Amino acid sequence: MKPDGVYLRVTRIPVILKVLLAAIVLPAGLITETTITCAAGTNVPQASIALIIDDLGNQYSHDSEAIDLPGKVSCAFLPYAPFTRSLAEKAYASRKEVMLHLPMQAVNEEPREAGELTLDMTRRQFNRTLQGDLDAVPHVSGINNHKGSLLTRHPGHMAWLMQDMSRQGGLFFVDSRTTAATVARQLAAEYRIPSIDRKVFLDNVQTTSAIQEQFRRLLDIARREGSALGIGHPHEETLAVLRQELPRLADYNIRLVSVSRLIEIEHRRKGVWQASLSR
Repeated sequence: MKPDGVYLRVTRIPVILKVLLAAIVLPAGLITETTITCAAGTNVPQASIALIIDDLGNQYSHDSEAIDLPGKVSCAFLPYAPFTRSLAEKAYASRKEVMLHLPMQAVNEEPREAGELTLDMTRRQFNRTLQGDLDAVPHVSGINNHKGSLLTRHPGHMAWLMQDMSRQGGLFFVDSRTTAATVARQLAAEYRIPSIDRKVFLDNVQTTSAIQEQFRRLLDIARREGSALGIGHPHEETLAVLRQELPRLADYNIRLVSVSRLIEIEHRRKGVWQASLSR
């Protein structure tokens, strides 16, 4: 949570005065058992993280290992990969959240992928392509972009995406942030699509030490901000680090939740602060 400075200023005062000061300093509606306990210095609020494993569907064995990771790891599937349907069924049966890893056009001239949304599409082509992608992945709860450094910076096409998602109902959107110029979450907010963005890529550098460092960075962000979302891929090194680290999260006072749950946590936290500011 953000107001760490408030707690630091009362750490050398007797406990009963800390609680009374917390009641005076903190905005109405934010005095909870958790904040009082934190102000008293006896506990630290538990932070939350979510993890998405991207690019699933191409390799049955490695992708199955990703699905078998402990806890609520969310699984994002490419729409027309050879094992997408069977692995999405496996993930759903394993109570993992299933997502569509939606191909979108990138800035560079990469070969187009099956199901890719592109700038030169008409509105009708865009809708048909998206619908086909959604139909190819069973049990979809949400969408995140695969590539998309070009498409996610175009408000018109992001508006089309959010309109279509709104008509589908019940879907959330994760901005993978493949470009700093993305406007995807702005458009998601306009169309009232629940959304969140990626804070850390775990494995841009595919070495164990680099992935461990990125995982620690994810935890640091979660402690500082209350929650954080990380994205990885079914690389052998990534899976090995996660198998080692995920069972330790309780020791770090951090919990792993699904992406949809993390969106709820983040939106609720922001809503509380906005309400307190308005007062």
